[in-house]
Amino acid sequence: MTASPEPRPSASSASKTPAQTPAPEDEPEVTATEDMMREHGILRRALFVYSETAKNLRTNAARVPPGALQHAAKLFRTFGEEYHEKKLEEGYVFPKVKESGGALAQLAGVLVAQHERGREITDYILAVTAAPKVGAKASELASVLEGFVRMYRAHAAREDTVVFPAWKKALSPKELDEMGDKFEDIEHAQFGADGFDLALRQIAAVEDELGLTDISQFTPPPPPKTA
Repeated sequence: MTASPEPRPSASSASKTPAQTPAPEDEPEVTATEDMMREHGILRRALFVYSETAKNLRTNAARVPPGALQHAAKLFRTFGEEYHEKKLEEGYVFPKVKESGGALAQLAGVLVAQHERGREITDYILAVTAAPKVGAKASELASVLEGFVRMYRAHAAREDTVVFPAWKKALSPKELDEMGDKFEDIEHAQFGADGFDLALRQIAAVEDELGLTDISQFTPPPPPKTA
């Protein structure tokens, strides 16, 4: 079999010099608040894994692979609890928000308490999923996952709509820009690379293992007719 000839460049492309070829645009800089919110996107995907797993634990626990759930819990531990919560929120966001006092300071206190409870729950999930099968703890684990999801849905929603906007408002544009650089430095120190991209690949792999990649399967049927 003879090799197919390589396609010739078109006249228009051949006439372009390297200087005339448009360079790819630089990616726009991610601000500190935008970075926090997209990190919440990773955690919400982990929460979705938990909620779907809880359903399966109640219907057919034998089909739930503990390893996939443990991978999700390890991701929540390293990316969510140790990095996003402890290093960023508790290290920089909450202290600044608490300076305003009142309801914001009280809310920050509740959020820290929920971080602590979340870490206790992650310890439990990691312990239970270390075994080859969930077994007799299936119903108990389902309840724990459901409680975790319920708490963090309310938790992240308050942060996105109340805490992060208040934090951004409390900083000058220069301070906010410096926070973006600081957060990036912390991220690289923690993960040795882009932590968001690493976490994104990890949660996508968990979703693939559990058959959750195609989100069209979660589109509900049309609602009943009212007349």
